[in-house]
Amino acid sequence: MKLIVLGKFVIADPRTVLGDAGVVMGDDTITAVGPNARLLADYRGYEVLDRRDCIIAPGFINSHMHSYGILSHGITPPVEIEDFEAFLEKFWWPLVENRLDAPMIAAAGRASAVELLESGVTAFCDILEAPNAIPGGLEAFAGAIDDLGMRAVLSFEASERVSPENGQAGLIENRDFTLAYAGHPRISGKMCIHTTFTCPRPFIRKAAEMARSTGSGIQMHLSESRYEPEWCMRHYGKLPVEVYEELGFLDEQVLASQGVKLSDYEIDILAARGVKLAHVPLSNCEVGGGFSPVPDLLARGITVGLGTDGYINNFFEVMRGAFLLHKAHREDPEAMPAADVYAMATEHGADALGVPGGKLEAGGAADIITIQANFPTPVTPANLLGQLILYRNPSDVLEVWVGGRKLKENGQLINVDRDKIRAAACREAGRLWDFSS
Repeated sequence: MKLIVLGKFVIADPRTVLGDAGVVMGDDTITAVGPNARLLADYRGYEVLDRRDCIIAPGFINSHMHSYGILSHGITPPVEIEDFEAFLEKFWWPLVENRLDAPMIAAAGRASAVELLESGVTAFCDILEAPNAIPGGLEAFAGAIDDLGMRAVLSFEASERVSPENGQAGLIENRDFTLAYAGHPRISGKMCIHTTFTCPRPFIRKAAEMARSTGSGIQMHLSESRYEPEWCMRHYGKLPVEVYEELGFLDEQVLASQGVKLSDYEIDILAARGVKLAHVPLSNCEVGGGFSPVPDLLARGITVGLGTDGYINNFFEVMRGAFLLHKAHREDPEAMPAADVYAMATEHGADALGVPGGKLEAGGAADIITIQANFPTPVTPANLLGQLILYRNPSDVLEVWVGGRKLKENGQLINVDRDKIRAAACREAGRLWDFSS
């Protein structure tokens, strides 16, 4: 494929917005980024897609999600939920995660991926929490999404909350999947554990050793609410990050999600060890966890990606949440500028996951989207990122390419039957919601 895409603007990275510019693609990489006139002169004979009414941008990267969560949208818990601990122990663990099986995982994974793709997401990191669906849960997931053409980092959330034997099976699920998909061009594995309160210290050490032996890196949930810090203080006399530090767990291959309740001392440790973090602002609101100190994390030089958590998969809504909620929480309209939010949604996400994409540059992956620029007010390089975050939606995403393969064209996904996929997810949700079964 040799294609020139002409644009009204090119967002090469959060610091570089070019007007009257475009991108040249050759096979699976970007050949050139620059002024439209120069590209037309230098690459004669190439196919031309005229999107001079659009923004050309790198695909968005979802740094943390649980695809199976789509099956729970709208569910009414059949038990009383008093707090976060009760949410997990009375409802989420026994009535959702423990009941998931391979058909549910496959249908939910495909439906969630399609929602992300509609939003211009080209890569995502997913965590499967289904202790009774291993071995084979990750393979069921990968098989359901492979033909969609997206990049995916898949993992199983191992813990000993069911039993030590199930915990070991979870670690093996991650290891075996990572090794099996080591040569796949778009899908990869990652080691994953749950939290300090479901994973004893020897288990955490073993998971880290397995991650380092495969080179996969490792991820975990970190202080999603006050529950984990308080639990760690009761049991260890230390905060969660201090526990991980004591175990030699933390390094630049660690991706922590949530990070809502973090002390300044913990943030210092995360920064010193090069740990990455995934911010899920809307999900944090839904569970009443609080506000992650993302502005402080960024100020300390920590790489922070952005995630949906499987709660709301409209990535524009998630960007809006990150952009607006911290302003309100800090009573500061200058908190979380648009460039920071956009960086989290693109290049920081790529760095956090270790996947291609996140910026548009010669030699980089051709993971590219076009977004309509028909705003009702003037758009300039100075206000473009704010306009995009606040006033665009999935319906404004016209094209999506991953590795040069076009997955969305003129606003329509290619060779994807959305109604069939949603119907399959709805059937599986019906099985999940039948608590009498």
